[in-house]
Amino acid sequence: MSPRLVTLFALGLLTLLPSMAAQAADPPRKQATEAVRVLRDMIDDAPDKSLPTDMLRNAHAIAVIPKMVKGGFVFSGTKGEGLISIKHDGVWSNPNFISLAGAGFGFQAGIQSADVILVFMTDRGVNEIIDGKWTMGANAGAAAGPVGRSATAATDGRMNAEIYTYARAKGLYAGIALDGAHFSIDDDSNEQIYGPGITPRRIFEGGVTNVPSEVVNFRDKLEEYTNR
Repeated sequence: MSPRLVTLFALGLLTLLPSMAAQAADPPRKQATEAVRVLRDMIDDAPDKSLPTDMLRNAHAIAVIPKMVKGGFVFSGTKGEGLISIKHDGVWSNPNFISLAGAGFGFQAGIQSADVILVFMTDRGVNEIIDGKWTMGANAGAAAGPVGRSATAATDGRMNAEIYTYARAKGLYAGIALDGAHFSIDDDSNEQIYGPGITPRRIFEGGVTNVPSEVVNFRDKLEEYTNR
């Protein structure tokens, strides 16, 4: 990359960070409550607008990021916090809290905030999030997710992406580009919910107790919505 491009990129980050900092993250319990709302809004919608039930049944992991925000004035960029659960032996795990941020990706023109769901069809991306920072596009391929009663019908049977993305703003699905987004475990939120010294893998494997009701409700709603 040329020195001029490096300088422009740095300036873009400087304009991006203050606007993102102004958007304080919700406390983790509220994030869990908001994540349940997002699931309800996107899955309990009219059959031709909801996430396909056959895709949800086959998902390996689901991440929900309520109210992801777009920031910056020169460069596009997005910031969000949410939850991710994995399916193990047919049962959804307690969620880890995650965050994502980066410059150069975001929503279609005119969209400043949207609810986002990521449906992981393999374990690869999830394992890399657990092990450290994971970058969308570099580590796994993503595509806009189909809507309707059946994913296979909507895609003519071609379900080739590792991750399907959904973004919804003001009741309508919105375009979102997540290539280059950096995902990582939100250790501070995990500690607030599960206590100190609890690893992300231990959370997924069920080695936690006294889980708050808001977080349990998120896990239970995943069970309900993916077993229809």
